[in-house]
Amino acid sequence: MSETRSPAASDNPGQARTPWWRRALNGAGLTLALLAAAALSILLLGGLALAAAYPNLPDIHSLTDYRPKLPMRVLSAEGSLIAEFGEERRNFVPISQIPKVLQDAVLAIEDVRFYEHGGVDFRGAARAALENLREARSQGASTITMQVARNFYLSTEKTFTRKIYEILLSLKIESLLTKPQILELYMNQIYLGQRAYGFAAASEVYFGKPLQEISLAEAAMLAGLPKAPSAYNPIVNPARAVTRQRHIIDRMLAAGHISQSQHDQALEAPLRYRSAPPPALRADFVAETVRLLVHAQYGEEAYTRGLAVHTSIRNQEQTAAYRALRRALLDFERRKPYRGPEAYVDLPADARLLDARIAEALEEHPDQDDLLAAVVTAASPSELVLVRQNGETLRLAGTQLRNVQSALTESAAPKVKIRRGAVLRLLRDGKGNWSITQVPEVEGAFVALDPFSGDIRALVGGFDYVKNKFNHVTQAWRQPGSSFKPFIYSAALEKGFSPATVVNDGPLFFDAGSTGSQPWEPKNYDGQFEGPMSLRRALAKSKNMVSIRVLQAIDPQYTQQWLERFGFDPARHPAYLTMALGAGSVTPLQMAAAYGVFANGGLQVAPRLITRITDNRGRLVAEAPAAAVDESRRVIDARNAFVMNSLMQEVTRSGTAARAQATLRRNDLFGKTGTTNDSFDAWFAGFQGPDPGLVAVVWIGYDQPRKLGDRETGGGLALPVWIEYMQTALRDKPVSRYAEPEGLVSVGGEWLYEEFTHGAGIAALGVEAAASDAAAGAGSAPLPTPSADERKSILDLFRN
Repeated sequence: MSETRSPAASDNPGQARTPWWRRALNGAGLTLALLAAAALSILLLGGLALAAAYPNLPDIHSLTDYRPKLPMRVLSAEGSLIAEFGEERRNFVPISQIPKVLQDAVLAIEDVRFYEHGGVDFRGAARAALENLREARSQGASTITMQVARNFYLSTEKTFTRKIYEILLSLKIESLLTKPQILELYMNQIYLGQRAYGFAAASEVYFGKPLQEISLAEAAMLAGLPKAPSAYNPIVNPARAVTRQRHIIDRMLAAGHISQSQHDQALEAPLRYRSAPPPALRADFVAETVRLLVHAQYGEEAYTRGLAVHTSIRNQEQTAAYRALRRALLDFERRKPYRGPEAYVDLPADARLLDARIAEALEEHPDQDDLLAAVVTAASPSELVLVRQNGETLRLAGTQLRNVQSALTESAAPKVKIRRGAVLRLLRDGKGNWSITQVPEVEGAFVALDPFSGDIRALVGGFDYVKNKFNHVTQAWRQPGSSFKPFIYSAALEKGFSPATVVNDGPLFFDAGSTGSQPWEPKNYDGQFEGPMSLRRALAKSKNMVSIRVLQAIDPQYTQQWLERFGFDPARHPAYLTMALGAGSVTPLQMAAAYGVFANGGLQVAPRLITRITDNRGRLVAEAPAAAVDESRRVIDARNAFVMNSLMQEVTRSGTAARAQATLRRNDLFGKTGTTNDSFDAWFAGFQGPDPGLVAVVWIGYDQPRKLGDRETGGGLALPVWIEYMQTALRDKPVSRYAEPEGLVSVGGEWLYEEFTHGAGIAALGVEAAASDAAAGAGSAPLPTPSADERKSILDLFRN
């Protein structure tokens, strides 16, 4: 028979007690048991992953023969540093020569159990996990060995797979190298900001002294850099850097590396930083282009031989081009709706942890020159409080929030809403006023060159190299639009056309056979037709109907071959009438070289970026002499270039680019605006000449082609960039004038080829059809006719 136990039975000491393990499972003990089971499961899964990944590890024997390399330096024409490639700012120092105080400082903050673990500090990882749970923040658990594995062999992406490889590589490194060897690699290889790699280089950069001379206070400051070089940069943010330095000094005392007296003295020791060097020339796309060219010639040795690559880039002009294009793209972005914050960051509730969290978060969102990143710490419809990477706190209100007001409302979409933790971009104007903006989605390109030597004087391949490394100057194949019309007109001059030839600006319709695709009814940009007009006026006003009629008359196949003279690939410009409107494909660099043919009087000169290469002792390794400017390079008649320049001068005087001469107050300017169908691309290509002679091309558009906007044109978007650059490049340069070549006749103020006078040229095109259309259009408005001066010039031209 079963017996019912009374509730009080367990109190009887004579009866059996509940086993300890069962009591442990009650209450909090159950939670711990479950956590232990989960941890065991994770360990088992991790072990399986490790076993699977181990055979795929890279060969790490190169670490046992690590040798520092001399970087390749890229220099401007004036000798200013543009960039270094290879082991940047690195001075290799054996571990025996690295001060013990610095080794102790690094180990105290980065890996206090370095000499105790086998590459992976499982005890440290468990401690970090508990800290993360307790403080709701991210605390790293990477050992020195794991950092060496990551920095030498792995990417920076934060994935489980990469972490597995990092662990395995660490174990493998520990099996091959001694602890001092591993620490030596780490202290010579780690990036420490200001383009300094390794502590020896960092000591020179931040304190201007050899590594062996640093003090305890300076060692602690340097040891704080590996975690986040930008955030703890003592030059950029001394307050945050000192906070971390003092924490490291405390850690060194706790670890027994220093005495209380040394600790106290280090906290009081003054820190004197080396004065910041002048900022490097903003020419990242130039640097990358040079790197590719030199690497193609020398292979991996390019990064080890200490080569100095001298370029044709001019300091002031490069800076002017960079600023002008950047300003135009940011101004364009301001006219677009606000897309929302760049990212969101989880911020801790504990105010003491806020600064460090913001600093670490903004490591992934670095400042882009004047486009600064900040994290919102408080948000309301009337005010924002933000903190920058350097610790500066900003308060924005009123008109400073005008362009983001919709993102501050409760009804804002989640991806657009500005709230605590939002990462925003800020701009500061010349008066010190802050505004919120965003990284532009639109892109651009600028290139300027000397048409006589081919020297590239300025090159900007996009808004920001860090954001987008695609070089739009050399790699972007885009439709040139109306900026291509001068090449059509150039071909027409050889067929008897002249600036005074009258062509009808009237409606046209073509079937599919004429366009190569589908029926086509082209329009002018403004949708208006103005009837008969001279070629000069038609190019100045960028009349599409006139260009199409001209191309139809001279034959698209002939024109396609003519384009080769300017360096264009005929295959990229199919022989259809759409060629008249620039429907082919070009790069901005191609356009600059092609316009250079007009600027230098008819010669084809290849662009040149690298002028010479020297070794680390200054000895000449290679040289690229400037092109010889002689008749062997002639591709078009000098008369053709002269007449075309006259036509393009009218564009900058009274046409779609009239702002150029009006702003720069000089008439030796020539060029053509370009806006493609549906405003996908905006261009201005032009030059000053002949003395000194300078070609510049600007392109603006989206990488994935889409409309810039109904009112966005080459004259409105691209031309201001060109003008701003020329204000710098042409400063103090006198106005010059092209001398007319032999074989031209001036009649009625226009230039004709001598052989096309006396009625041998083409006086008019499509004018009869225009008159017929006008007669048939009962009740319609009369078509515009040439002015009295134009009629007189035409009669004079073709009667002689």
